[in-house]
Amino acid sequence: MRTRPTRAETRRRVLDAAFEVFGDKGIAATKLTEVAAAAGLTKGAVYSSFASKDELVLALMEEHAVHRLEASLAGFAAAGDGATGLAEVAAVLMHEMRADAVWHRLLAEFFAMAHHDADRRAALRERRRAVRQTIAAALDRLAAGFDVTLPLPSEEFAVVLLALSNGLAVEADIDDEAVPEGLLGRVLTLIAGDAVAKVRSAAESLEGQGDQAPRS
Repeated sequence: MRTRPTRAETRRRVLDAAFEVFGDKGIAATKLTEVAAAAGLTKGAVYSSFASKDELVLALMEEHAVHRLEASLAGFAAAGDGATGLAEVAAVLMHEMRADAVWHRLLAEFFAMAHHDADRRAALRERRRAVRQTIAAALDRLAAGFDVTLPLPSEEFAVVLLALSNGLAVEADIDDEAVPEGLLGRVLTLIAGDAVAKVRSAAESLEGQGDQAPRS
């Protein structure tokens, strides 16, 4: 017997399809009917999860920026204050700092669309505040766990991380040879010094432990 997807399954299918279609055609050129078709759903099913295309775009961007950080923080809380838990958080943070051309193109396009639309600007501002708060919380946890002092208040450092990531992603999308691997990490080391060095060392240590883990 064929069963209807749950609300959560529908939302997941819509988000996954939206990423593919928006990434291929751009936000402005995409219709929700195309997202629905890519998800194998009706347009009504899309609207049951998202009231508008703007809401879908904002949810997609927020999920990308926050999901792994939230999962990392949850894992850290479960693991306690041990070195392994700290290293796991460090590894996720370092991963999230890397430029992602598709996601940054979507952010840049929506920012341009919002420039002359007060409602869009307000919605984007609120979502980005939530993203920055999540990153700041992760930075505070890392600073406390490694017993280091951040070079800036965590809220401001979160802005710097996002700005660097966004800017480097744009430059890499224009000319991939302009942004060598590891450039963001080197810039952060110049800014944060020992704090970033400790985070990087913990992340590399975790990766090394995974490589050396005995096989059963």
